[in-house]
Parts: sequence; structure tokens; C-alpha cells
Amino acid sequence: MRVAVLADIHGNLPALEAVLRDAERAGVDAFVLNGDIVTGPMPAQTLDRLAALGDRAVWVHGNCEREVLQAFDGGTPDESQQPADVWATTEYTAKALSPSHRDLIDGLPLSVQLEVEGLGAVRFCHASTRDDTEMVLVDSPITTFTEAFAGSDEKTVVLGHTHMPFDRLANRRRFVNPGSVGMPYAGAPGAYWALLGPSIVLCRSDYDAEAAARQFQAEAAGYPGLAEFIAENVLAIPSDAEALAVFSEMAAKR
Repeated sequence: MRVAVLADIHGNLPALEAVLRDAERAGVDAFVLNGDIVTGPMPAQTLDRLAALGDRAVWVHGNCEREVLQAFDGGTPDESQQPADVWATTEYTAKALSPSHRDLIDGLPLSVQLEVEGLGAVRFCHASTRDDTEMVLVDSPITTFTEAFAGSDEKTVVLGHTHMPFDRLANRRRFVNPGSVGMPYAGAPGAYWALLGPSIVLCRSDYDAEAAARQFQAEAAGYPGLAEFIAENVLAIPSDAEALAVFSEMAAKR
């Protein structure tokens, strides 16, 4: 089996289409959707496109799926965890979904295991195998990796959540973050993902950013902070250094 790992799509349909195009050309057998799929400008369209993959899609929940379900079902935010501007995007997403969309993201597992050609058993999760918001960074101490993934013993683990691609060894286990499809913190703009089997390749797919911006403006005009999303996640993106500084501070507080 060869696997494409798509993490942190965040409702960015044009970026998703670019990754699916390149992954199909690579001849993948399965697509692992590694959490934080929906919250973004085009959540319903994104779910419809992923549902069309049928049995080739392997779904994992991220914190965004949990939060969107909470909003869909009439819940209120924990302001210590979600500031008002973040909750606004969660509410937008929930309102854009139908009951069938809601059911599609309900009950998703925190992690899954797949057998991958050349790699054997691989564990996939959004943030860690014990929590969907845990901050595991490329420069986290080995003790963080040991504790965060103590619930599994696979030699290869693929995670997401922090939107920064990396490939790191920690206490004889290989940890891979494919980066983010829809909101990357990396080098050049584009959509980031990973190809597994028989090796591990960190990939980036190009897409027309200007065309994507026009599509968002036409089909997602009500998304809170749409102009900032386009400027900071499509036309340009934050660097890994900028993101790492922010996330390191957040991890220290946790």
C-alpha cells in the first residue's frame, strides 16, 4: 500500500484539489485525512470532495472536527481555549454544514494504524495519540515524544496540527509531519503533504493562488477574516521560524 497523508486541509478546496491531482499521479492506494479537515473558507465543498474518495479515504479527527461538532450541536466555546475570532470561524464552518456533513465527521478516531509498503505498521494521528491539541514540534525534547506517543509502539508515526513539515528521529522512532494542505507554515506557498511507501517523501503541490483567491471571494465571502486568510495562507505564508516561535511559547504554557 502507498499512502498520501493530508493534514490540516482547513477547508481550502483549491489546495486540496492540487494535492489530490498529484497524489493520483503518484498512484496512491489510500488517503489518510489527518485531522483539521473542515474549519476554513469552503468546508462543505471540501467534505464533499473527500467523501467522493470513498473507501480510499481514512479519516482521523482533529481538534477542529471536535470543535465544529460542538458548535453544530449548539455548544459554546471554552474561551480559554478558543478566542472569539477563532470561534467565529468554527461557527461559520458549523453553519455551512448539513446534517450529513456533520455525521461524516462524527465519531472519527483519534488515531489509526495502516500497513504501508516498505515501512510496515504506521501510526497516524492529528496531534498525538493521547490528545488532539498537543504541541509536538521538530525541536521538542525526546521526552515529549516519548510521553505523547506512549500509547503506541509503531516505529513510524505521522502527525499534524502544527502545519510545519518535518521528519525526525526520536528514541529510535521516526516522526513525520507532512505540513498543512490548506494553511502551511513552511517555505514557498503551496499545499504540503506526504507520500508514504516504500519510502517517506515530503511533498508540495503548486496551485494558482490568484485563482484560489477569486474562488474564495466568490464562494466564501462570509468567512471571518477571509482577506487575512488569503493574504497570509494562500498568496503568502508564514515561515516555519515564525510559527515555531509562537508554538514553542504555547507548548511551554501547556
